[in-house]
Amino acid sequence: MLRFMLVPGMARPKADFPPPEELRALADGEGRLALRVTPGARHEGIELGEGVVLVKVRVKPQDGKANDAVLELLARALGLATSRLRLLRGATGRDKLVQID
Repeated sequence: MLRFMLVPGMARPKADFPPPEELRALADGEGRLALRVTPGARHEGIELGEGVVLVKVRVKPQDGKANDAVLELLARALGLATSRLRLLRGATGRDKLVQID
């Protein structure tokens, strides 16, 4: 059995992102993007699904922390400031709708 250990000071692997233009192409005419979120995931990343963006974050869904992590990860993938994204719907569910300003 192989075991892996995190070494202090060692960076975590970077999250995988699709190209920003592919993410933006899934937004509707008003800049709204549908997300399907997996909180508490082992690895963070963003994948493209059938008309929806699949987002995985490590943070557990507690006190809105997972929503914040989703917006931060999406902002990094799009090359935007987090303040340019707004959660419109889905604060307590896995299916979310985000406005890109």
